[in-house]
Amino acid sequence: MDTCFNRSTKTNLVKKIAVVSEEMTSQIRLRLLPSARCLFDEPVQVKVTGLRPWQVVTIRARSTDEKGVVFSSSATYRADGSGEVNLERDPSLIGSYVGVEPMGLLWSMRADTLHKLFSKNKVLNPYVVKFSVHELEGEGRMLAEATNERFLIGDGVSRAPVKEGSFHGVLFTPPGEGPFPAVLDVCTFMSEKRACLLANKGFVVLAMSLYNDKPDNIKEMHLEFFKEAVDFLQQQPKVGNKGVGIISRSKTGHIALSLAAFVPGVEAVVWINGCSANVAFPLYYKKRKILSPLLSDLSKVIPTESGVVIARYCVDNPLAEENQATLVPIEKAKGHFLFVASEDDLNWDSKAFMDQMVERLKRHGKENFESVCYPRAGHLLEPPYGPHCGSSFHWLARQLAMWGGEPRSHAAAEVHLWKKIQEFFRSHLSCEASRPTAKL
Repeated sequence: MDTCFNRSTKTNLVKKIAVVSEEMTSQIRLRLLPSARCLFDEPVQVKVTGLRPWQVVTIRARSTDEKGVVFSSSATYRADGSGEVNLERDPSLIGSYVGVEPMGLLWSMRADTLHKLFSKNKVLNPYVVKFSVHELEGEGRMLAEATNERFLIGDGVSRAPVKEGSFHGVLFTPPGEGPFPAVLDVCTFMSEKRACLLANKGFVVLAMSLYNDKPDNIKEMHLEFFKEAVDFLQQQPKVGNKGVGIISRSKTGHIALSLAAFVPGVEAVVWINGCSANVAFPLYYKKRKILSPLLSDLSKVIPTESGVVIARYCVDNPLAEENQATLVPIEKAKGHFLFVASEDDLNWDSKAFMDQMVERLKRHGKENFESVCYPRAGHLLEPPYGPHCGSSFHWLARQLAMWGGEPRSHAAAEVHLWKKIQEFFRSHLSCEASRPTAKL
């Protein structure tokens, strides 16, 4: 009789403990503020409430890119005396990063396999990130979860594929009557993300790629191809008449510089981690060669123990006497320049190329430029809050390559640069009418 009573009591006690545990767990909430739906380049505040005072938990983030590659991150936190974790205030103790980093769970996400670049270019579909909070003990039971939908295209922004003359691209137009400033986004390979996000901020943006064909099939480049895009933008009914801006990164940098030097109507150029000279192919304009090609020697790649190469020093010296005909005569430009260089760029020596251009403009008595340098950032500077990529397949070098960048510093550089780009374009492409920005 006593044995049965004890067994029954123990069973009821276990059930009561389980019920209390479930009730406590049901009070735990993971909140994304001000909303779980936001634009890609907007921060969210991650908060967990309902925990035990000083409880230690792990918060995870997980997302799958457009190629099916899973990216994830995690960080461990200690709740305060009221049972709350606030990523804007509380430091990560261990995990994908350490310290106070409000958006650290996003930029520190890594792929399940090495050397993967996060693929997100379908702008009509949101970038979905699943956040979850877990017990630290045992198997890490999940206590709460929330889904963050990060949209690339805001309400009222239109997306229209364009095929005009010899070029094609995608045009993004903000809501409203305008007039709006116009920007040409020249990408090495087609990407709509940056152009779409700029359109959310009140710019008419045309995204186009440097390579519409395989690079192996290209023997020469023609500046008319890009001038047609500039002319097309200026003819858009919602565009103001203050000229066109150009944004570029990496291989497209010399195209942006050349447009500023040779094509009227280019008022503002953002050059990010590019070269001061015309790279790889001779450049023609109006049926004559205007710039010779600066060549590369892939035998100069630096191998690493992991088999990933560093291509930083493969490009020939543009200041060498035999390469003077490759340098873009940027002193001819009537518009303004924003030069941006990462000191830890392992694709090429962007800081040295930027210094060369600054010195050249100063030598010609020019003051139409500003420059920004990020000491610990890498080559792939993108709009903020995407996963940092330190290495991936290099489509031009045809092998795995290092891009560089210490993740925390690189992420901070992206936040600062994104604001700087918008301020620069607004300053030099101003329109009389106000420019509404797109929201969700």
